[in-house]
Amino acid sequence: MRGRLLPSLNALRTFEAVARHNSFTRAAEELNVTQSAASRLVHSLEEYLQVPLFTRRSRRIELTDQGRYYSGLVSKSLDLIEAGTVELISSQEGRGTLSIGMLPTFGTRWLVPRLPSFQEAHPEIAINIVSSDGELDFVKERIDVAIRFGPGQWPDAVIDPLMSEEVQVVCTPQLMAGPHPIVDASSLRHHRLIRHSTRPHSWDHWFQTTENSVHDIRWGPSLEHFFMIIEAVKAGLGVALLPTFLIENELRDGTLVAPIHERVSGPGAYYLVTPASKAQLPRVLAFRRWLISQLQ
Repeated sequence: MRGRLLPSLNALRTFEAVARHNSFTRAAEELNVTQSAASRLVHSLEEYLQVPLFTRRSRRIELTDQGRYYSGLVSKSLDLIEAGTVELISSQEGRGTLSIGMLPTFGTRWLVPRLPSFQEAHPEIAINIVSSDGELDFVKERIDVAIRFGPGQWPDAVIDPLMSEEVQVVCTPQLMAGPHPIVDASSLRHHRLIRHSTRPHSWDHWFQTTENSVHDIRWGPSLEHFFMIIEAVKAGLGVALLPTFLIENELRDGTLVAPIHERVSGPGAYYLVTPASKAQLPRVLAFRRWLISQLQ
């Protein structure tokens, strides 16, 4: 069986530094070698590839088209190797920092209040939580795991289902005491409906699922996160569809009320998403097991 077709790692490292600095001198200083040694290593790489990586004009160098392509590839590969090396060094015996990419409202309302039990069970693991609700890029965001809402399909990842989401119509007690209290879906025509900007079809889904329709809908503000929508409802800006589990405290203390008792399951669910390359790290395994136990 043929082995890998790979050039010298030292030559690749030197080429990446020269390409990044656009200078043999500065690359040699970074790598703590002589300029002639750096030049020889890059030349040996060009001979191995049988492709010119630089054009040399007097004291200036420029990447060729092939060199520009290869430098991007080598740089990304070295970044991955460096990240993996740091990862393993910091994860000895499960120690290190667990970085969690978190949906903002889910994090503040559901996860953070439960984290003390994880910290008590695993005091050796430091926790770093970052707001993360866009396209998943574990390398770029430098996160170990992420909690996402969606259809449950992410490539090259281990996916643990967490919970579905039931939403219901929510407003303030003051609105209910006004001239147009909400007694059924038709009452909604008197009020502004607040929308979630990343889930623009939530109200359509609710109307279709409950087999209701409202003519002349009055749209209120469109907001990006559930915590913004919760505050908008409290401020009297309108009526919203909110996940029940995110507003348990407000419903309990009467800050918000749910005048229509029909709950509708959304088209997606919450998932814990872990890159396959990190799924077996001790600190990641500990968090995955703990999080799933919180839902049982």
